[in-house]
Amino acid sequence: MADAADSTDAILQQQIAYYQARAGEYDEWFLRQGRYDHGPALNEQWFAEVEEVVRALEAFGPRGRVLELACGTGLWTERLARYTDTLTALDSSSAVLALNRARVNDPRVRYIETDLFSWQPDGEYDTVFFSFWLSHVPPERFAPFWEMVRASLTPDGRVFLIDSLFEQTSTARDHQLNGPEATTVTRSLNDGQQYEIVKVFYTPETLTAKLAPLGWQMDMHATEHYFLYGSGEPMR
Repeated sequence: MADAADSTDAILQQQIAYYQARAGEYDEWFLRQGRYDHGPALNEQWFAEVEEVVRALEAFGPRGRVLELACGTGLWTERLARYTDTLTALDSSSAVLALNRARVNDPRVRYIETDLFSWQPDGEYDTVFFSFWLSHVPPERFAPFWEMVRASLTPDGRVFLIDSLFEQTSTARDHQLNGPEATTVTRSLNDGQQYEIVKVFYTPETLTAKLAPLGWQMDMHATEHYFLYGSGEPMR
């Protein structure tokens, strides 16, 4: 058991290092640039599906005090800030937090550099949001992570999440996914450096089923190819 925990800790340290080193090129993935450019047709499909997710987030309506976990370079922080009274944005990478601050430039956003697996809620939030983060939570830390999310919410608080579906053209042309049942993947930077990170794929059905025994009521959806998204709340 100790060996398995040590192995998970080692991969999570690689994951933190990977996203710190990748900060300056992270947006290439979302913007379909460089190694993530799969041609006009697939790029158009990608951005159409992004818009589907954006519309769902707008319909959900983040409000009040919002907590964003693994905020990254601010691609979603920027959108959240349009709806919220205050926004607390967490990430383990000082480099992406600096990029996020520069992009969003909003005094209502409070930034915290922290390891999300050790962070404890510092208050109650009306909305907890995370994008492309749940897939980086190891299976053995899934339940504790959702306990932390629950502890972060007000009594009528809600969650909205976005993540990746298993789709080879979602990642770089020189990356190879290991299969939908795998829990880790090897990722490389533009300079060729390689890291092993956690990557767990869900479908709306599998995630809903996994969360129900933990006391969550979820309304999950999938775009045609690329994204998992939806909202939920603790069963009350």
